[in-house]
Amino acid sequence: MPERTSEFGKYGAQGVKGHELVARRLDELAGGITTPITAKRGLMARLHYLTRSAHARAAARDAGLTVTDRTLKAWLDGRRSPSRKNLERIERAYRTVRRANVARYLLRRLNAEGRGTRVEIHPLNQSQVPRPRQRFLEFRTLNIRHWDRIVDAWVREDDAALDAAWVDQIVDLGSQWGQYEYCTNIGFAA
Repeated sequence: MPERTSEFGKYGAQGVKGHELVARRLDELAGGITTPITAKRGLMARLHYLTRSAHARAAARDAGLTVTDRTLKAWLDGRRSPSRKNLERIERAYRTVRRANVARYLLRRLNAEGRGTRVEIHPLNQSQVPRPRQRFLEFRTLNIRHWDRIVDAWVREDDAALDAAWVDQIVDLGSQWGQYEYCTNIGFAA
């Protein structure tokens, strides 16, 4: 069984850790507000999302948006604008709350009542690796039936747990799983 890659890129290979690509794809599937937070429309949409109910306000506070209700009301009324630091807090709180709200739906769709979801794994880019050091890597597909640990780690934004959960799944590729620790793309739908 291969071990984890210790010196990735030593000979010029290019790619990204698989769990990071999975997190990006889950973020895309979670969707959300696409207007930048620097635009008034984007800021207002995020603030309305974070303040629409007592549950949303509590989740925003737990996610790090710890301003007073008076300040939030001033932002919503347009009397004041948040500082750059507060804009970052609003964006971080929005992403955290959005992930938590969408996780149950995504998990149900990805697990598909035990059928799972087909994942396409595109291997790393070896175009800069000298010919004698290149490996034969091919496009692979894998059906993941249990997404619980992956989605849970994604919601908590725990990179180490997400990496461990992802590696536990790609071990199903057999003895070649270590060659797919770094990839150029990972695709799946929900």
